[in-house]
Amino acid sequence: MRLTSSLFFLLLGLIGAQATVDLRTAAAMAAGLCKTRPTDLVFIIDSSRSVRPSEFEQVKVFLAKVIEGLDVGPNATRVGVVNYASRVKNEVSLKTHRTKAGLVKAVTKIEPLSTGTMTGLAIQFAMNVAFSEGEGARAKSPDISKVAIIVTDGRPQDSIKDVALRARDAGIEIFAIGVGRVDMSTLKQMASDPLDDHVDYVESYSVIEKLTKKFQEAFCVSDLCATGDHDCAQICISNPGSYKCACKEGFTLMDDGRSCRACSNSATDVVFLIDGSKSVRPENFELVKKWINQIIDKLDVSDSKAHVGLVQYSSAVKQEFPLGRYNNKKDLKDAVKKMAYMERGTMTGQALRYLSDNSFTAGQGARPGVTKVGIVFTDGRSQDYIGDAAKKAKENGFKMYAVGVGNAVENELKEIASEPIGEHYFYTADFKAMTQIAKKLQINICQEEDPCECDSLVKFQKKVEDALQALTKKYILIIPV
Repeated sequence: MRLTSSLFFLLLGLIGAQATVDLRTAAAMAAGLCKTRPTDLVFIIDSSRSVRPSEFEQVKVFLAKVIEGLDVGPNATRVGVVNYASRVKNEVSLKTHRTKAGLVKAVTKIEPLSTGTMTGLAIQFAMNVAFSEGEGARAKSPDISKVAIIVTDGRPQDSIKDVALRARDAGIEIFAIGVGRVDMSTLKQMASDPLDDHVDYVESYSVIEKLTKKFQEAFCVSDLCATGDHDCAQICISNPGSYKCACKEGFTLMDDGRSCRACSNSATDVVFLIDGSKSVRPENFELVKKWINQIIDKLDVSDSKAHVGLVQYSSAVKQEFPLGRYNNKKDLKDAVKKMAYMERGTMTGQALRYLSDNSFTAGQGARPGVTKVGIVFTDGRSQDYIGDAAKKAKENGFKMYAVGVGNAVENELKEIASEPIGEHYFYTADFKAMTQIAKKLQINICQEEDPCECDSLVKFQKKVEDALQALTKKYILIIPV
C-alpha cells in the first residue's frame, strides 16, 4: 500500500519532532537542570560482620551513584557518611567535601567495621554528631532539608524505636533500606511517614544499585520533565517547579492539557500478561493491579474500540478473562481488582507461548483485522527460555510492550519488546514507581490513511460528478445546426 504525500510528510514531521524531543531531554540532563533543594544528607551504613566485604563494596557503589545525581555544593546538598557496627565512625562530615569528586573518592576509601549491629546507637550518633553544626550541618530552617538514608541487612542488637522517633521529631527525614534477611518491622520503626515512600527492600546487595534512580529523583524538585514526574503524553516543557504539556507536529493538545490526538482511536485488542510469581509479594501485586487499571483508564474501551484481556502466570498460566468479556471500564477494573495472586515460579517463556497460541485467537474473543497489543509485566528472571516465544509473538504481528520491576532482567525485556525497543520497553527498580511507567506507556493506534479505500473512492467520484454538473450548467455549449 502506498502512502499519500500528505501522510508521508506527516510521518517525516513526527520523526523530526521525536528527534527534537530526544535531543532536548539529553541536553537537559547534560546541563544538570535537575537541581536539588538545599539538603543536609547523611548516609548511615551497616558494616556489621553479616555484610561481606564484596557486599560492602556494592553499598559504596550505590552511595557514589546517588551522590553523582545530586547538586552538591555548600549552598545546595552537603553529604556525610556514618559507618556503624558495634561502634560508630563518622567517615565523612557534612563540612568535609564540597564537590562530587571529593565525596566519591572518600566513599571508596571506607572500610567495614565487621562487628555487631548497633543501629540505635548509629541513629543517636547521627542526631548528636553528624547533623550538628560543628560537623557542617546548617541551622534548622524550613528551606533546608535534613535527610538520613539507613542501609542495613540485619536485626539491631539495641533498641531503635524511641531514638528513631526522637530523630524524626528533630526534623530528620529517615529513609530505611533493608537487604536480605533484614527485619522489616525494624525498618518501619525507623522510617518516616508515609512508609510506602520511605521503606525499601532488596533481596541482596547485588541489586541495591537499582534504587539509585529513586533517590536521585527524591531529591530533585525543579525540573519535573527531566525526572519523568509528569502526565504529558508527548512533550513536557519545564517551568521552575512546574511544567506544561505540548504535542508533536501534526498532533493537537486535548482539553485535559496532557493528551494528544492526530486521529480517532481504532479498534484494538489489548492483552496484559502479568507475572504473579512469589517474588512479587502480595502488597506489590496490589500495586500491579492498580497499574493495570491506570492503563485501562487511558484506553477507549467499548464494543467497537478497545477490548482488554488479562492473563496471569507463574509456574502455570491462567487466563483471568478473555478479550471482549467486559466492554466498559468499570467492569474491567472491577475484574482486575478481583484477580487472585498465584505465587510460585516465573515461566515467562511458557506465558508468551500461551499469548501467541491462545490469547489472540477468535475463540478467545480476538477480532479479525484488529491491531493486537501485548503488555508483559515481570519482576524477575524467567526460569525458562523466552527467545523463540518472544520472536513468534512479534512475527505474528503483535505489538509487544515489556515492563520490568526490581530483579527483572533488562536483556529479557528488550527481547520481548517490539521495535523501536526504546518505545516498547520500560524498567524501574521500585514497584511504587510503576505509576510513572503507566504515564509514559502510550498505546496510540490510529487508522492508516488508505487511498484505495472504497469509501474514499466513492466520495472522490461524487465530488468529481458534482463539479462536472456545475461546469455544465455554467457553460452551456450551443451546437449550430
